[in-house]
Amino acid sequence: MTGPSFAHQIAMRSLLPALRVGMSEEIRIGMLVPLSGAAESWGLPGLRGCQIWEDWLNAAGGALIAGRRYRVRISAEDCGYAPDQALEGARKLVQSDGVALLMMLGGDSFNAVRPFLTEHKVLTSTLLPSDLSPDTRYLIAPAEVHPVYNVTGVAWLAREQPHLRKVALCSQRDALGLPSLATYRAAIKAAGLQTCAEIQYDPAHHDVATIVQPMLDSGADVLCWCTSYTPMVHAMTEYAHAQGFTGTILSCTMDQYDRLIARTSAEFMEGTLFQFPDFDDPALAEKAFFFNQPSLFYSEYQRRFPGTWSAVSWEYPAILDIWLAAVEKVGTLASASVMAAMRQMGEAAHAFGPAQWWGARLFGIDNALVGDWPVVRIEDSKARIVAFGSVPDWLAAHEDVLFDEMSALGQLWSQRLAQAPEALPLAPRLAP
Repeated sequence: MTGPSFAHQIAMRSLLPALRVGMSEEIRIGMLVPLSGAAESWGLPGLRGCQIWEDWLNAAGGALIAGRRYRVRISAEDCGYAPDQALEGARKLVQSDGVALLMMLGGDSFNAVRPFLTEHKVLTSTLLPSDLSPDTRYLIAPAEVHPVYNVTGVAWLAREQPHLRKVALCSQRDALGLPSLATYRAAIKAAGLQTCAEIQYDPAHHDVATIVQPMLDSGADVLCWCTSYTPMVHAMTEYAHAQGFTGTILSCTMDQYDRLIARTSAEFMEGTLFQFPDFDDPALAEKAFFFNQPSLFYSEYQRRFPGTWSAVSWEYPAILDIWLAAVEKVGTLASASVMAAMRQMGEAAHAFGPAQWWGARLFGIDNALVGDWPVVRIEDSKARIVAFGSVPDWLAAHEDVLFDEMSALGQLWSQRLAQAPEALPLAPRLAP
């Protein structure tokens, strides 16, 4: 939200008397995320980031609500990405712990608890905006609006490297892959690029040659992995390297890219484009967003949890920052009031700057926060932000194209609810 950042508030509080009235009471925030099993890497790094956020906030005096300060405690339950386990965890966090906010990965685990959370009017966040629909009034996607931000990478590529015209796409057929494929299709059309090959594969498929070789045979300048899971991203990238590909790789994520550099070469990975930066990036130093000191957060995370940094390490803390700003403004924890505060403050501040609530046409409700998003490029073996692209500006010009491509793949909210396909499990985000 507009106003001073979390870090600025902490700095100012340190100069004032520590008024700790109410500090004997606690505010509970719930995390119902995978902390074990195949999807652990989509939850555990986020819990670790939230533990840093919790420690920093409490050290600065806690949350200030209606003139009283309260300690904040993160209560975590492992859903293992299993519906039954998710429902059991939700009941504990809501009915026993009385959490004021419940943070989830989303997807199948959210579908299992949707009626329960709606009935209890629990303010809930998800990292997958495909969970949104008109009946999820208290569900928000304020950190990651996957996959809409991927348009910024394609737009940068077309603008800055106009000699790269032919793109080959591949995507797994599941709840993450198909919306991503639709988005890349729309972005490629909007940029005037050419799709020379498209491969859709089963998420359980591991024969990368049958996926990548047709893409190479198409004569593509760019190989786009869409939002393939990290083990597949690594395997496909290594295959392309072994076959002598000399073009550019485009992907939503490139977690553990240092391993790929070691397994291929620095020269091969040079110029690879994706969407998630390291938080020691100099381009973040001037951004007014949560913590306002991203490099400090990054270094603290690396100190406490070395080698485990990923996109979700910062996404859950970013949600906490947005929630705290609304709570302190409205002076209550009530879900309806906090939601109203978010709306009334108009333009919000997400991780990379000002953002706005959007989503009605695709998701049936304006509960997704969109703003600038970084375009990240590997330069001299290090991920570097090369631009911040405006998602709202792109949508203002090309939302019709995105709508059509989402519709073509059955990814509009109305289509998804009508089809109710059998759920597919998420794969781990980290490479082996």
